[in-house]
Amino acid sequence: MVLKKKTVKVEAVVLDEEKLHKVLERLSVADGEAAVKQLAQTLQACVELKDPVQQVKLVKKAGSQLRCVSEEQQGGALLLLDSCLHTLGLLYVSLSPKNPLRPAIASALGSVPAWLEQHAVDSLTGCLSDCLSKPESEQHPVVVDVISSCLDGFALGERCITRLLPAVLQFLSVGLKCYLHQNSDLAGRHIAQAQLMHSCLGAVKTSMLVVQRAQEAIRVALLAKQSGCTLEETLSSLLDCYIHILTDDEFVQAVQSTAGMALVALIRTVMSSGDEVASVACCLLRGSSPQGLDVAPLWLKLRCQRLCTSGRRAQVSLYLCHGALAMLSVKSAICGPHLEDLLLLVPTTLLGLDVSVKESSTAMVVARMLNLWSSAALDYLQGAAQPCPWPLADSLRGGSALQRHLLDHIYSYWEHPLDGVRHQTLSLFRNLLLLHQRTSAPSGQPTEDPYVRELTRGLLRLEWHIRGKYGSLGCLAELHGAGYLLEVWPQLPQQLLGLMGDQTLASYAADLLEKLFVSHRAQLAGEASEGDWEQLWHQTWVGPLLQVLCGANLEQTTYILDYFLPRLLRCSPSSLAHMVQSLQEMPPSSMATGPSGSRGALGALMTCLRAARAQGVLPCFDQALQGGLVPLPLLRLALLHKHHQVRMDALGLLCECLRTTEVLTRQELDLIRHFLPHNLNSQSPSVRQQTVSLMKKLLCRMKDSSVLLQKRRQQDREQEEHSQDQHTIGLYKEFLHWMCETLLEVLLPGASFSKCLMSLHLLCLLGQVFSFGSEANDLALGGAVTSAHAQNVLYCVGSDFMEVKQLATTFIRQLPASTVGLQDQERMRCVLQAALDLSTSTKPFDSVTAAHLLALLLPLPHLGPALLHCAQEQNLEDFQLPPQPSEGTVVLEANALAVVQLLLLSLQLEVSRAESSLLQAAASCPLYGRAHCITAVLQQLHTETLTQTEQWRSLVSALISVCYRMSEVVSPVVQSSSPEGLIPMDSDSETSAGLQKILQEIQPRDTNDFFTSARELEASREDGRDAQAAAAGRLSLTAAGGEGYRVTAQMVLVCCWRSMKEVATLLGQLCHSLPLHCTQEHSHTQQGLITRAQVEGVGLYFRQQLLQSRHRGTFELAYVGFVRFTDMLCRSELPSLQQLPAHWLAEVLEEVKCSDPSSTLCATRRSAGIPFYIQALLSSEPKASSCSLLKMTMRELMALARPAAAEGSTNTSTVPQVHALNILRALYRDTRLGENIIPFIAEGLQAAVLGFTSPVWAVRNSSTLLFSTLITRIFGVKRGKDEHSKKNRMTGREFFTRFPALYPFLLNQLEEAAATVESDSGQVKLHPSLFLLLLVLSRLYPSPMDGSSSPLGLAPFMPFIIRCGRSAVYRTREMAARALVPFVLLTQVPSTVGSLLQELPAHPGPHVQHNHVHGTLLQVLFLLRSYQSDSPRPLAAGSGISEALCQRTWLASRQNPCLVTRGAFLDVLLCLCGTRTSLLHGSEVAVLREEALSTLMTSELLSDSDASWAQQQLPGSSQYLLSLARLALSASVEIPELWRGRGAPLAADLLRRLLLSCQYEVRELALDGMLRSLQQDLQHQGLQQDLQQDLQHQGLQQDLQHQGLQQDLQQDLQHQGLQQDLQQQDLQHQGLQQDRGPRRPDWLDGTTLSHLTRAALQETHPQCLAKVLTVLSTFNSVTELQWKDGSESLSQEEVLSQEEVLLHLLALAERAAHSVEISCAALTLVSQLVVDLVSCHPEGSLATAALAQWAALVCRCCGDDQPLEVKVTAATALVSCADGVLTNPRLPLGLSSTASLWRSLFTLLQDEDPDVRAAAADFLSVPTPPAGAGAERPPEAARVSVCPPVALHSGLALLCGLLKQWRQVPAGVLVLTAWLLGEEESADRASSEDFSSLAEEDFLFEKGNLNLWAEPLQWVKTLHGHLRDLIGGSGLASGSCEADPVRALTRRARAQELSSQQALDHLPALPEFSCTTEHARLTLQQHRASLALDVLQRLS
Repeated sequence: MVLKKKTVKVEAVVLDEEKLHKVLERLSVADGEAAVKQLAQTLQACVELKDPVQQVKLVKKAGSQLRCVSEEQQGGALLLLDSCLHTLGLLYVSLSPKNPLRPAIASALGSVPAWLEQHAVDSLTGCLSDCLSKPESEQHPVVVDVISSCLDGFALGERCITRLLPAVLQFLSVGLKCYLHQNSDLAGRHIAQAQLMHSCLGAVKTSMLVVQRAQEAIRVALLAKQSGCTLEETLSSLLDCYIHILTDDEFVQAVQSTAGMALVALIRTVMSSGDEVASVACCLLRGSSPQGLDVAPLWLKLRCQRLCTSGRRAQVSLYLCHGALAMLSVKSAICGPHLEDLLLLVPTTLLGLDVSVKESSTAMVVARMLNLWSSAALDYLQGAAQPCPWPLADSLRGGSALQRHLLDHIYSYWEHPLDGVRHQTLSLFRNLLLLHQRTSAPSGQPTEDPYVRELTRGLLRLEWHIRGKYGSLGCLAELHGAGYLLEVWPQLPQQLLGLMGDQTLASYAADLLEKLFVSHRAQLAGEASEGDWEQLWHQTWVGPLLQVLCGANLEQTTYILDYFLPRLLRCSPSSLAHMVQSLQEMPPSSMATGPSGSRGALGALMTCLRAARAQGVLPCFDQALQGGLVPLPLLRLALLHKHHQVRMDALGLLCECLRTTEVLTRQELDLIRHFLPHNLNSQSPSVRQQTVSLMKKLLCRMKDSSVLLQKRRQQDREQEEHSQDQHTIGLYKEFLHWMCETLLEVLLPGASFSKCLMSLHLLCLLGQVFSFGSEANDLALGGAVTSAHAQNVLYCVGSDFMEVKQLATTFIRQLPASTVGLQDQERMRCVLQAALDLSTSTKPFDSVTAAHLLALLLPLPHLGPALLHCAQEQNLEDFQLPPQPSEGTVVLEANALAVVQLLLLSLQLEVSRAESSLLQAAASCPLYGRAHCITAVLQQLHTETLTQTEQWRSLVSALISVCYRMSEVVSPVVQSSSPEGLIPMDSDSETSAGLQKILQEIQPRDTNDFFTSARELEASREDGRDAQAAAAGRLSLTAAGGEGYRVTAQMVLVCCWRSMKEVATLLGQLCHSLPLHCTQEHSHTQQGLITRAQVEGVGLYFRQQLLQSRHRGTFELAYVGFVRFTDMLCRSELPSLQQLPAHWLAEVLEEVKCSDPSSTLCATRRSAGIPFYIQALLSSEPKASSCSLLKMTMRELMALARPAAAEGSTNTSTVPQVHALNILRALYRDTRLGENIIPFIAEGLQAAVLGFTSPVWAVRNSSTLLFSTLITRIFGVKRGKDEHSKKNRMTGREFFTRFPALYPFLLNQLEEAAATVESDSGQVKLHPSLFLLLLVLSRLYPSPMDGSSSPLGLAPFMPFIIRCGRSAVYRTREMAARALVPFVLLTQVPSTVGSLLQELPAHPGPHVQHNHVHGTLLQVLFLLRSYQSDSPRPLAAGSGISEALCQRTWLASRQNPCLVTRGAFLDVLLCLCGTRTSLLHGSEVAVLREEALSTLMTSELLSDSDASWAQQQLPGSSQYLLSLARLALSASVEIPELWRGRGAPLAADLLRRLLLSCQYEVRELALDGMLRSLQQDLQHQGLQQDLQQDLQHQGLQQDLQHQGLQQDLQQDLQHQGLQQDLQQQDLQHQGLQQDRGPRRPDWLDGTTLSHLTRAALQETHPQCLAKVLTVLSTFNSVTELQWKDGSESLSQEEVLSQEEVLLHLLALAERAAHSVEISCAALTLVSQLVVDLVSCHPEGSLATAALAQWAALVCRCCGDDQPLEVKVTAATALVSCADGVLTNPRLPLGLSSTASLWRSLFTLLQDEDPDVRAAAADFLSVPTPPAGAGAERPPEAARVSVCPPVALHSGLALLCGLLKQWRQVPAGVLVLTAWLLGEEESADRASSEDFSSLAEEDFLFEKGNLNLWAEPLQWVKTLHGHLRDLIGGSGLASGSCEADPVRALTRRARAQELSSQQALDHLPALPEFSCTTEHARLTLQQHRASLALDVLQRLS
């Protein structure tokens, strides 16, 4: 689509009357040449016009006329010519900034002839001089802009400035002084401050520009002493202004930075010598002594001495560095000692600011300055005429002190939150590498450079979650080539591709990959002389990519398509053919699907083709089909694939195209038809977004190509081409109509939310791209939408989902009015009445529906009569209809005015009723609906263009008044101390008596005694004894018609807080959107709609609600309206309104300080709305300002939050401290404050840690919340499931560099806490802040790039952390061990572990401190685990760890009385001995394993005499036994071959002990280990089978390629025979494997199996029983197991039959319905047993009762009320038995049970959870078509699962086919007809209908188990279609079915049809809006009955 370019806004220049009169008078001279007269006439017309575009044209015309005037032609018209030039000059200086007319005038003046230039300069100089001589304060920015524009490429203007140089400088100096003075008077006026900063920035920039351009003139004037004194004073004044700006904190950073550049520019202009300028700059940067200023003039020296003070701000040096780098031309300067000193001083100064930098913006400036310095140093090295001096070169070389400090800065800031800082840091790193190259001796290879080699190794050792690592490696690849990195780290491509699944790292990994493969390709192409290099490149980069695409999870490969694959194809387009060939040559099993959750080769093929298509690498679709790159059968299959990303990639292949005018073919349109119907109902928002986006691309391509085709039709072309274009247009039209009809037909009652959303999205898209109007266009869609379709769309407005309402409203507005039919008066009246009724509904979403209906009615003409009719119906006599105009915009305003008036009158009456009885209002007419509709109507208006201002002004006053009344009615409830429990739900007087105190507190307005009355009051219920009391009680709860109302606590509470929400929203909308009415006291009067007094009143209202409300919903929603209100205050032109936020902020902070109990602030545990109030006030402050309010607020809050503030106060109240902590938490969480809050994080963390020392719970609670928020703000949102992952950690250098104040604080606090940790006394001493300190420190880790002498190192923390391991608190010891790990470098782990082990006692004794021992063992254990996961190498030999452990094995024996330390020591042994790859060497591991076995054999686990010991429940016994069990499990199951030094029977004995343990934890651990080992074995065997299949497939492919027709036929036959023999042997081997099951491990002998089966029958613990059943279900053949009941001795146990086992397991599954784990495991095992039994008894000799019981169990597990895990397990069971049971030709379960299973399968295919549907869809799969054209499908072709909608349709077709195969068509038709009628929905329908309305009122928000995906009506239609085809296709004759069932179904269907029709007739008017759910249910029943009658009629 072609979009119009945005036009530039041009303002006309308008002179005042006096100037205009003078100009016209001077231009109207009669004398002169004709050319000059024409010029004067042109300019005269120009100044008289008001059209800016015409003015620009006339100025350009005047410029051309000026160029044509010659010196001979001017004659006596010089005066007139001067008048013309003066006019142009006057226009030039009168224009507003950035007006396009100014460049036109400058071009006209700049193009004058040479003889006329002096006249032009004189004229412009005169005009400019007039501006400078009479400056007005408001005209300063305009004049400054004029001066700046004169120097912007305008030669004549520059000459004028030079001529007026003293005056210009004087003007700028005066202007800057004026700005400096004004800045101190604008506190709190953010807009005025921002404008002043902008003006000041412009003045500083312009003054710097003037000084730079006039350098020579200034120097000459100063040297010649001509006006020298005046010029010196002017320059001194400018210098004073610059210095004032640099040292004043109130100026924003941009102004200060520019002032620094201007100061250095002025010094450079005054002093001619470059080295002297460098000397002065060095002196200013040092700032300590003014000795270097001696070379400067005296006046300059005196001013600059103010900057040479020791107490100046650190930022001054930063801005001076900026000026020095920007203004000193290092490249062209003459080399001098001071210049070299400056070059080295700048980075030193900047690096010194690292610790003092707090603001992120300042960090950005530092990073930019360092990058600018490195570029300047490179320029100096390149431009130097002589070699670089040795000291300078040595300082810039890699490895120098300066380079190390710069690298430290890079490592500290390359993870900064600001992208700009990270970018500048990366650029600095690259420049440092270049500096090292320029200053070092050239070397041939980077490996020969020790600096580069060590730097590379250090970078590669870093964790991959560090984002700075990627850019640094990319710099190395660019400078030294990718081959160097691949040589150092060959697995780099695979590692980077594995990181593409992480969203936070994908873009960084893709950038690095691109640099690597581009560099590698260039290297290979340059080095190789032949073409084989490309195969190597494909092997390096394309091969790993295809492996990841085929095998990785779909979510992990999404970003490969987004970031990596397009770049790879752009680099090498020829790689596409290699990808397609490699993927098509994969074996069929890989083509179908990959591992679980992956896309397989088919999905990878679609991904590659889509990326190539989008990048233009793939040719047009026809050529791609013909060339074989896009196989059409595979594409059709991919469009219906099970995995949504495969479908999206296939759709993207069709829709994405580089050429938007490429014509769509019929095949592409057919494929879209194939895709769209089955993919509309997608629950995933991302899939819906992708589908809509891709379809938009397709429709835009269709639009653009149709425009091209229509243009081609108008050209003279051949008839064949003309007819082809016409045929394509016809295809487009046909497709668009089909698409429109398809989308509209699905919008039926009961349609799912996702399908409605997708259909409406696409329909709106059709309306945007094309049109639904009636214009004469080939592709217009007006005729495709019928009135019935439009009504269905209109009924979608009644949906419960907001997005559906909005899209339906948008689409209806695109339709023709005649199609929608709302212009009909009767229809309009009905819809309007429905909207008004919905606005008073007690259901909150009904008011949203009413608002959308009113929005549809507002633009319609003749709405007035309908409004008048509705007003009369409601007895609103005061309603008067305003005049109805005919114009469109005025119609909208008049209708909106009338609707708001009507709603306002109704709302006023309802508020009056609520004032008398809030209960009645909550039950009958809640107030929030009317207010919501008023807000929605006001949002439809353009309030700046309203014409009926008087009516609107009075209406706004009434609205504000009624809002206050509403708030007054409901605020007592939401401000109560117990708003949630205001009204009891029961009538028990004792229960309700406790709430009487609350009612007395809020003083309710209700007159009825609700608590002593019945819960339900009806008009017809009263007795004679209490008739009068009952009448009085019913007065407020009885409507005029005698209707009774039911009131619940929920209804009252919802009414109150939603009313408060709508009041806040309405008031915020009024203040935000309506223009402000300014009174006469200002310079001009603006006729607005809302007054300043009203605005201030609204602000006070918000203040009261936010500071006093207790209900969270109230103040959170009031906060939304208050934010809009503060935005309006910030944008206001009135100073009094601008200063309101600052005034209110000071008031509330003062009130927070007050701890008076009489304070009106809400004192809840989270301070209720107070944080929201302050948050809204601070967020209104512009981000570009100095943030004075934020800084002031944070200072006040920090003073209150510190415990010292509370302790030093005479008043001991902690309420201010609690408020301060809660407010700080809200501010740190506010994202709108951005990086401005970062400087206060260190103080906040200190306050949170110190808050834990408070004895008050409220303070500690608020400190906890604040601490949690700060941890998230510092380390980021949790990015992984692992709580201790390094993704949410940072290096200690980075942490303490960003927050330097925390280094001494945390160290001192940790030292203080560690001093209290001493377990020798036997007392538990827990420091309050110790846990927080350890939690913070555990998120820090040392970087391998850190130096040994880092000033912010982590080494001082280690002794205190180790000491914390002595705590008597278990959790503290564990946290200390976890916190120690990141503080120890990987290379220091062996020495640290050795030193810790030496601290352990070598012998038992009475003085052993077991807390100390346990803490040390935990630290050793955590360090070893960390080393094991991070280091690929074992510990160095001779580390002494094994010897130290062997000397202390008594800690694991019975000599140690502490069971906790026993278990910890065993865990250490297991860490070293229990893995296949140990950290120790062979001999050391063998010794340790021998010691571990000895300990294990003598332990309580294997000692029969101590069997009762475990039952004593000693402290730590469970933990100790689990440690023993883990060790035994490693020796018996995991790696028994490495533990068999003491004999083979060890494994069986250990397993027996574990399985028979009396501790369920031990049994569960053993079963977990067995299950894990079995699953690993199965996975390993599966991988081996896949590898064998791959090798066979590859061999077959190679044979097919190498065999030719010339080969001997006999050799072929022999080869084929050999292949057949091999295949037969393989089949026999596979059959044996299937008979025997998978190869079982050695430890799984008969005894172990016997114990497992016995446990399955006798285990009592639920978790253990579930694990046993899961272990047994891993066997392929369960029937081979020997099941024994265990009732007798082991040798005499009776073996149970398979039927007995089946019945027992079925009974177990029935009993364990409460346990999800047991249900899933039992169902899986029993289903596997049923499948095995059915396959073993093909004759059907099984007990049908057991099978029927199993079928009933499966059906029960498929119910909607079942947990997700149970339904997924049931779906898996049904899939596993599909071949053996569901599709078995012998029908082993009978028709009834089999049909029930099929019905359950279809139920699962319509389940709401996508996992359930995906698992159930696996029962049906489609064979993969052949890859090549004309090829046959191989017999071993794999089958691909399809998406659930396709599986549902195909499953019904399959079932109908099976009924024919089973010869059960008559009975099957009756079963399917019962399905069609809805057999499960007929039960108890009458009782549910009686109480449906009652339940609806009682539970406003309780929806029950809704299925938002299933579409019953669509399912019924699909089932009916298959039934009709089955009856017609099978030739079922009349009377073939039994007559009695047919008659029963017929009676039932007719009764259902009649009852549903009657119920529909009793619904109110337009039930689609008022009773949406009930109407959809009844419509479904009616359709079911009618379709069932149609089927039954065919049978009869």
